[in-house]
Amino acid sequence: MSSKPGSVRHSLVVLGTAAVATEVLLALADGAAAAATGLALITAVALALGRYAAGAAAQDSGHRRPVRLLDSRAPALGGWRRIVAKTLADDGEAHLATVMRPQLQRLFAARLAERHGVAMYRDPRRARALVGAELWPWIDPETTAPRPTLPEPVLRSLLDRLEAL
Repeated sequence: MSSKPGSVRHSLVVLGTAAVATEVLLALADGAAAAATGLALITAVALALGRYAAGAAAQDSGHRRPVRLLDSRAPALGGWRRIVAKTLADDGEAHLATVMRPQLQRLFAARLAERHGVAMYRDPRRARALVGAELWPWIDPETTAPRPTLPEPVLRSLLDRLEAL
């Protein structure tokens, strides 16, 4: 039975092979005492890694997966004021497409993942049901915004919905 590179089985086989090879080299180079010390160290590391992998949800309450959905840092409050002001300005078309909409999508993705366990990019149908059909086109990652500018009432509705989720 072969395992694909990158799979858990493949990784375990490679690590196991490296551990056995290390033990053999320690035994040949420095004797039984070095081999026993190496075995104890390898066992301790294996147990720690196994505990980390098996108990990941217990250690961080399951926040790893949702956090991985976020691929950038959130802007500070001052940054948000600037983003909103530029987006609501008369020439805010480019700013909406390149800054505001991706930030809103990121915030909605985080909230949906955190509170509802929904991956917005992988399950847009469930995300749309939670966000609402009237607001979804503004954050839908698969389409462009319904209008080139974001009206202030729509932005307020989006932020209200984000808080309500």
